[in-house]
Order: sequence, then structure tokens, then C-alpha cells
Amino acid sequence: MADSILVSLDGTQHDADAPFLHADDLAAVRGDGIFETLLVRAGRPRCVRLHLERLARSAAAMELGTPDLDEWRGVIEAATQAWVEKHGSAGEALLRLVYSRGREHGSAPTAYVTVDAVPDRVAAARAEGVRVVTLDRGFSIDLAGSAPWQLLGAKTLSYATNMAALRHAAAEGYDDVIFVSSEGAVLEGPRSTVVAVYGDTLVTPPTEIGILESTTVSAVFDVAEREGWTTKTDLLRPEDLVAADSVWLVSSVTLAARVTHLNRYVMPVPSDSANFADLVDRAISVDDN
Repeated sequence: MADSILVSLDGTQHDADAPFLHADDLAAVRGDGIFETLLVRAGRPRCVRLHLERLARSAAAMELGTPDLDEWRGVIEAATQAWVEKHGSAGEALLRLVYSRGREHGSAPTAYVTVDAVPDRVAAARAEGVRVVTLDRGFSIDLAGSAPWQLLGAKTLSYATNMAALRHAAAEGYDDVIFVSSEGAVLEGPRSTVVAVYGDTLVTPPTEIGILESTTVSAVFDVAEREGWTTKTDLLRPEDLVAADSVWLVSSVTLAARVTHLNRYVMPVPSDSANFADLVDRAISVDDN
């Protein structure tokens, strides 16, 4: 991590290669915390307001202390500036906010920001698309409403299942995953939201079925509506994805990766696929800080 940036919430910059967490921090031993991941492009963090609002919602769901969003905004700016001073403003970076309950036997919450290089897989996913397999998530679309302690709408640090799904997909020859519910409804990816394009209509699953509210999709739908697209949330099934003009995995860093294969089905190549990717680029460039 020699090129990484690490800044604690008080604004102090730390050596990213030196020990930072206590061994009993609940982030490490229980995944008891939340996080956000932002794209830094041309020296500016993108969709800051949307990410901070989601951080606050996740904190409330986890019964963590209410985050001071102005304080977080300040440390985001400080960490971004430190990255720019070290690497310049050209290109992109990945900025992550981490907020945990603190140490196991009691302490103040642990809160910090890191900035690092964007993974190599991102450029490939944007340019070439992704081969996707559908996997059973193991719960009903009713679970979020009946069992709020499952934290299905919070962006928690407990990502072991998500990463296991990605490893399973890779072993089967796929790049990514779309989870489906026990009823067969499309949910989300391990690190992305599903958007299906039908002509000039964009459709994404509703958050009420137990998925994370996507900051990027929120930004995209806002711009799309102003530009004359129709946007909607609706239940989707894998067969609805096959019938779409195109299907995309949307996230804050990869932005838009077109699904080229869904299970063993080869998705048709749309003639206007660049339109959606351009829409996402424009949406994350809107200054909402």
C-alpha cells in the first residue's frame, strides 16, 4: 500500500503501511460496521452527497452513532487532496469510507478514509463487459420487511458471502454474479445494481425487496429523466433480462459494465450500448458535493 492514502476522521494522515486498527476492532472481528466506496476522477470525488446520505442511513440501521456528514466531507476532501498531491489529478482512484463500532470492550467508533488505485478489473469490465451467472441469494423478497435486523438495505462490512459468490462464479468461468431471491426475482450483484434497458426505458429492482439503494443508479435516473428517458423500479426475473435490449451492472467505481453473457445465454450486442455508458459518465460528473 505504499501509494495509498489513509486519513482518520480527525484529519490526521497516517502511514498506510503501518498498523492502524486494534486487534479487537469490531470491523475486523465481527464485520460490525459500514462503508462507502467512491470514485475519484480528475481529482474530484464523485457523488459525495449521495454516498454520505447512504452512510447515514446505514449507520441508523446499524445503531451506530449518527455520523457528522460535514466532518466526513472534510476528510474526503483532505484524503483526495493528499492523493492528488502524490499522484496528480489525471486518471481515477478508489476512495473508501470505513465506520465501525470500535473496539470489542468499548471505545469511540473507528472512522477513516483510504484512497487507492482503481483495480485492473474495472477497465476490462467497462470495455469488454462481463459474463454473469445467476445465483440463489437464499432469501425471499419479503425478508427485508419482516426481519429488519438482517440489515439488507445497509452497506455493512460483512461482505464474506458476496466475495464467496464471486469466487464461485470465477471458478465456473464467469466474471460476476446477479443474485436472485428464493422466488426467482432479480436482486443485485455482490458489488453492483442491475439496470435493464428497454428502448428508452430504464428498469431496476425496487430496494424494498432487500437490496442496497444504489447511489450511482440514483444519479443516473435523475439525469436520464431530465434527458427524456423513462425510469422505473419493478420486479425483474432472469427471463426479463434476456428480453431486454441490454443489461448493465452499475456501481460507483466500475460505473457501467454490460452483461455479455447471462448464464450460458449470449446477450445480443445493442447498437446503442455507448448511449447508456455515456449517460452514466455524465451522471457521475454532476456536481452534487
